[in-house]
Amino acid sequence: MEITITGDKEFNDIPSLKSKALRINLNENIYGTFAEIGAGQETCRHFFRAGGASGTIAKAMSAYDKDFSDAVYGAEDDGRYVTEARLRKMLSHEMHLMETRLTREKHPNKIFFTYANTVATIDFAKQFKGHGWVGIKYQVEATGDYNEIILHLRFKETDARLQQETLGVLGTNLIYGAFYKYNEPKKLLRYLYDHLDKDQLEIDTINFSGPAFKNIDNRLMSLQLVKNEMTDAVVFGPDGTNVLPARVFYKKNILALRGSFRPVTKVNMAMYEKSYEMFVKENKVSKDKTVVVFEITLSNLRAEGEIDEQDFIDRADLLCSLGHSVMISNFQEYYKVVEYFSNYTKARMGLAMGVSNLVDIFDEKYYRHISGGILEAFGKLFFKDLKVYLYPMLDPKTGELITSENLKVYPRMKELYKFFKYNGKVIDIKDYDTSILGIFSREILRMISEGELGWEDMVPEGTADLIKDYRLFGYTRKPLTLATKRK
Repeated sequence: MEITITGDKEFNDIPSLKSKALRINLNENIYGTFAEIGAGQETCRHFFRAGGASGTIAKAMSAYDKDFSDAVYGAEDDGRYVTEARLRKMLSHEMHLMETRLTREKHPNKIFFTYANTVATIDFAKQFKGHGWVGIKYQVEATGDYNEIILHLRFKETDARLQQETLGVLGTNLIYGAFYKYNEPKKLLRYLYDHLDKDQLEIDTINFSGPAFKNIDNRLMSLQLVKNEMTDAVVFGPDGTNVLPARVFYKKNILALRGSFRPVTKVNMAMYEKSYEMFVKENKVSKDKTVVVFEITLSNLRAEGEIDEQDFIDRADLLCSLGHSVMISNFQEYYKVVEYFSNYTKARMGLAMGVSNLVDIFDEKYYRHISGGILEAFGKLFFKDLKVYLYPMLDPKTGELITSENLKVYPRMKELYKFFKYNGKVIDIKDYDTSILGIFSREILRMISEGELGWEDMVPEGTADLIKDYRLFGYTRKPLTLATKRK
């Protein structure tokens, strides 16, 4: 019987890496292969050292040479090796070998798995810190279908040996979590950082698939990455699937729109359409290499307390249904958004926003935590040749049209604002529709929640039907019935 002492508190006891590997090794049914490229066989090493590995490891390999790797897994069309496509080929190939070389007649109770990674560690000049794809394909019962967990990581450490060790820890955590925490995927995510620090690596993309995760929405898993501070931002495409940020932003011209989009309004779409028309006409901007992203900050999602996951999915569904990529970020300040994009591209960027957002940018209180204050923030915001496309608004009190010419910033910021305005960093969107300037998301949300009519005309075409069909944002069947009668 375990001894307890008065005053003991409950806590989560994190198993050691050896305990995790040994638990798997001692299970007579878990059996699989390790295929690791680019950073040594660091994950497999933990299982060999734990003891009892002969009952778990069918094969361990590392096809470092590119020609050998191509001979085993086939060449990639783009000639690259550290890609999701490469990882998936590795998982499929190794699992096929497991199934063909180990018959079910001889191993009726074996639970097969294949762990793989393809990684590039930091280069000799220490300019490229390194990244990689890591994944596992596995069963949870001998007769079951396969599940997959695939993630992308970026190293933060500046030493190749440390990165190798970090990869080994992550891989061990992933394999253990896949078998023993698959029923709690949110916890599984957190456990990936067991014995690791967030200063060591960033996980910016993860996808779950298979029968064990049939009820999992991968967008919610992306949200968890940001909530858990595993990454600063995640992206998913118009089809709703998680996408590697580098795949979306690499060497692209980027136009970003920040908002609550709760729900998306006609003003949001007009701002997007008009700013896009202006952006693609700029010098150094190629229409073919331009990507538009709608950004929602975590602070926005927390506006009413704890994050409502269904509310998050509702907003994402609406934006994706309109054919747009969505980014969820941990950035409160705009300059951090620009800094983030700068990790992937040196091409021209643009921000589309309303008047109130621009006024907030010139508020010093948002930059008190920075040693250089607002000047440092603005240096980071505008030095990348960025432009702000400003959509006008009507003053709710006077009815006056407010543009970049007559907006009022804080008195101490007037001259700073004039500087950026004079140098063409702030540009008015002049082709606007005055009839929609009085539309606000919060008013639409109020009308929906109170069952008022007329909000359907304030949102983009087709969006109202989606809100009604899925009861988004607290929508009830009562206003739907009324709306149907009116028609």
